[in-house]
This record gives sequence, C-alpha cells and structure tokens, in this order.
Amino acid sequence: MENANRILLVEDDPNFGAVLRDYLELHDFDVVLATDGVKGLQQFKLVEPTLCILDVMMPFKDGFTLGAEIKELDSDMPIIFLTAKSLKEDMLKGYQIGADDYIVKPFDSEVLLYKIKAVLSRRGQMEGEEIKEFAIGKYNFHSDLRTLKAEGKQFKLSPKEGALLRLLAANKNNLVSRSEALKKIWKDDNYFTGRSMDVYVAKLRKHLALDENVAIINVHSEGFRLVDQLEV
Repeated sequence: MENANRILLVEDDPNFGAVLRDYLELHDFDVVLATDGVKGLQQFKLVEPTLCILDVMMPFKDGFTLGAEIKELDSDMPIIFLTAKSLKEDMLKGYQIGADDYIVKPFDSEVLLYKIKAVLSRRGQMEGEEIKEFAIGKYNFHSDLRTLKAEGKQFKLSPKEGALLRLLAANKNNLVSRSEALKKIWKDDNYFTGRSMDVYVAKLRKHLALDENVAIINVHSEGFRLVDQLEV
C-alpha cells in the first residue's frame, strides 16, 4: 500500500545519501535509499513511493535514464533531480524527461525539504481533486463544469481544454513541461499529440484574452507557464 510520505532516494554517495535520508526522516518522511540506478529501479517497483529524488551522476545507470524508465512505468510520478552540474543543457534534459524540480549540489537541505513539500502539495491538489475552482486574473474557472467566466461572459471548454487549463491553473506561474501535459492529458508524447496540444493552447489563449494580465507563455523547448501578473 502506498505511503503518503514515502520517498525513494537514489544517491551513489553512501555518506551523503545516509545524511539526507536521516534528515528527511526527521521531518516525517519514510525514505528508501538506493545507491545506484539499477537498484533504484528495483526499489521503485517494490516500495511504491510518492516521490523520487534521483542523483544524476551514478554508476551502472545514470539518473536521467532511471528517471525516464520511472516515467514510463508511472507518468505521474514526481521526480526531483540532484546534480553537481549547473549546465543549462542538463537542466533542460531533466525537465524534458518530466522532472518536477532540479537542485544543484551543494544545497541547503531545508531548501530541498520545501521543494519536496511544494511538489507533493501540487500533486495532492491535482490527484485528490480538492480544488475545483480557480481564480485566474478576472476569470473564475470551474474545472468540473469546464466553465470559464469573466466580465459577464462564460465559455464552455472542451474536455481537453478543461484538463489542460486545470493543469496550468494548478501550477499557476510555474512551468508545466510539455511532456507532463502530453502524458497526463493525451496519454502520449509524440510529434502529432504535441501539435494537437499547441492548438488547444491557442484556443485557451483566445478564451483568456479578456484579461491583459493573464497569459500562457511558451517556454522554448520546455513547456508552458500560466502567468497571472497580479500574483507575480
């Protein structure tokens, strides 16, 4: 049975991994530690984690490869990558795989803790369906009814428009990767579904045009951000 606070930590430095595991356990997380990518995949299949923290540079199987394999098994699984590199190419690769966040070593453990809590909070909102109504600038969006209202006007969204806007609204002002959106809504990540999503993004932009402070921004090669400038 899935533990709501279970984390799979895959880190090849046994000392650093043990210290980080102990720190997270002090903050009420159940942490399973694996020391390489092969063992990490084995543990993922066994322990049913809620979130994975993956070191990028590891023997036998690197973190990016492991992350991609985990996403194939569970496209909704949140992943935070740890790395000693701050190269833009590496960060982009992580997000393209579907990473929820990326943290560069050395880092403050408290910062990682807050990132974990933020990711799990967003996951709970999206999967638990606690939030059904979203304020987006002048708009009120009801995700169950798929209605978008502003200035006395109401738009009825299609199922995919509604699902895409809900994903963007649940992560307002934060990046939603193309891969995440495609796998969650279209259940596939290929050229044709990508082009289909671009059409739906264009439709949503037209619906949101009544408020000049609201925009869906295309982050090149990464994904989209629903920006409400009143909250930034």
